[in-house]
Amino acid sequence: MGGKRFGVLLCAEDSEYVTKRYGGYFGVFVGMLAEEGETWDVYHVVSGEFPDDDVIGDYEGFVITGSCSDAHSDDVWICRLVNLLKKLDSIKKKLLGICFGHQILGRALGGKTGRNDSGWDIGIRTIHLSSSSSKHFSSLKIPTLLSVIECHRDKVWELPPKAEVIAWSDKTGIEMFTYGNHIMGIQGHPEYTKDILLHLIDCLLHRNLIADSFADEVRAKVDAYEPDREAWRELCLGFLKAR
Repeated sequence: MGGKRFGVLLCAEDSEYVTKRYGGYFGVFVGMLAEEGETWDVYHVVSGEFPDDDVIGDYEGFVITGSCSDAHSDDVWICRLVNLLKKLDSIKKKLLGICFGHQILGRALGGKTGRNDSGWDIGIRTIHLSSSSSKHFSSLKIPTLLSVIECHRDKVWELPPKAEVIAWSDKTGIEMFTYGNHIMGIQGHPEYTKDILLHLIDCLLHRNLIADSFADEVRAKVDAYEPDREAWRELCLGFLKAR
């Protein structure tokens, strides 16, 4: 009965701003990826809410979101998530990881994650798609250069065995990777709008995680550039729904 079913594994607490403006981060992802006839469910894994084993087979795929937590930490919910992702990989479920989701996929599959030695990457960055990326999106007309919103200080240091880098930037060597035909990680935030990024900059500043001068510099650059949100939407839809 019905159309395809997808799940969002929510790895962050919703801020008041994002809740009021978008209905939470789940609302942000649904706004970008959901189409008519589909069912989208959310699991607040950051709060210990996980899908039961007897329902994961009902899903076409899962999206793993960003987080304020470190993918290399051993918090209980993060270790549970690693085990779930290993299980989902074993049954070849489609998995799309965003930022923290990209990193935790790298960890779960056998790669290494940790702090970025060049510090925070916040703003709108141009990434380079490799020539091999076209085999994953052959039916789409995706440019080889794409701008994406970034907000992270961790990264995938070492790819899992059999994984392939399909995009990089001058700040981060593994901006995107694929693993087989069913897993893709994106270090940036294709789902973010500029107002969400500016809100996060304010949050980081309030928590003394970045300096005022750095925040001012990033805000100025955000005003000057635009992310390629529609191209990213097509790319994510093409992967998740095998177009």
